[in-house]
Amino acid sequence: MNEQPQSNTITTTQNEPLGIILRILSGVTFSLMFAIIKYLGDTVPLGQVVFFRSAFALVPLIIFLLWQGGFPNGLRTKRPMGHFWRSFFGTIAMFAVFMTVRYLPIAEATTLTYLSPIILVILATTLLKETISPRRWAGVMLGLFGLLVMTTPRFSVHGDYRTLLGIGFGILGATLIAAALLQIRHLTLQGEKSATIAIYFALSTTIAGALTAVAGWVQPTAIQWFCLIGTGFLGGVAQLLMTLSLSYASASSLAPYEYLAILWAVLISMFFFNEVPTIFFWLALPLILAGAIVAKPARQ
Repeated sequence: MNEQPQSNTITTTQNEPLGIILRILSGVTFSLMFAIIKYLGDTVPLGQVVFFRSAFALVPLIIFLLWQGGFPNGLRTKRPMGHFWRSFFGTIAMFAVFMTVRYLPIAEATTLTYLSPIILVILATTLLKETISPRRWAGVMLGLFGLLVMTTPRFSVHGDYRTLLGIGFGILGATLIAAALLQIRHLTLQGEKSATIAIYFALSTTIAGALTAVAGWVQPTAIQWFCLIGTGFLGGVAQLLMTLSLSYASASSLAPYEYLAILWAVLISMFFFNEVPTIFFWLALPLILAGAIVAKPARQ
């Protein structure tokens, strides 16, 4: 999962080239994390993967917060229920996205996550009664049309249950990411810091993953241990790289490089998993990305 962090806890120093490099490295690192999850497949229970992804991500996160002076003071909050709902939506979203990666090619799974800005517009207007500009509604229409182009042929031509589950989990994950982003926006408007939001989310997903142990975990092999720990460190480092990129460049200047994640996903799919994107993927990709770009607020 790749949620855009808020930049209200880091000091801005203008160095746009460095910020761009960090943002690109963040996308590469997230893609590598997804590749490991794809490699593990069904051999490790999903909850066990979520636990290791979250628990070991705490290590670089806490080190960074200590460096920034945000730990343990960063745990203080006056809005515990706000963090509960952000973590609730985000935790289920993580499970859903990881299931999507298991069932669909990495490129398609990654592309489906870009529906979240589009769904965010729908949630904002239906739940918060926000006034949405015609431009952003046009982005919603583009994105939803792209979703139809990508998924409808899969239902009729390749309608095996794993594909259908992957599409379903992908749409669910994007919807829950949008709900989590909506809650993050609400928390930041109330003065909550991104460090506080990040640490509570990581703790929540760690606990949620640990609770699944009662349903049965496996004893990992040496390679699986390496992969499980690697998902955590890669996820934590990717999040830090994304956060640090915002200390050197503005969100608007970094936005175009966010979508390079699709390129890394395509390359990993092709070279490591022999997953060649279909023609429907290439037709839908520009529609979904254009929709995501247009549907985002003009200012970030």
